[in-house]
Amino acid sequence: STANTPEDDAPNRYSRTERTSYSRYSRDANSSGSSLPSNALEKRIEELERELAKERQENARLMKMAQDKEELIGKLKEEIDLLNR
Repeated sequence: STANTPEDDAPNRYSRTERTSYSRYSRDANSSGSSLPSNALEKRIEELERELAKERQENARLMKMAQDKEELIGKLKEEIDLLNR
């Protein structure tokens, strides 16, 4: 059940600065040739970053729930073995 622990770091895998620098790069690359105003692109990027943060939180929550259930299953199996003896 501890095999899932590295994935619990998924929400923290990408720091805020990495996402911000990528966002800046995307804005710079898109601002010259895009038909959308850069302000609209910035708002969309911020919206997507918020959605990504929510998805990562949900993923971490679900991973924790799965890990807790796996631990409970292990404990119940041990208890069943003891009762069978």
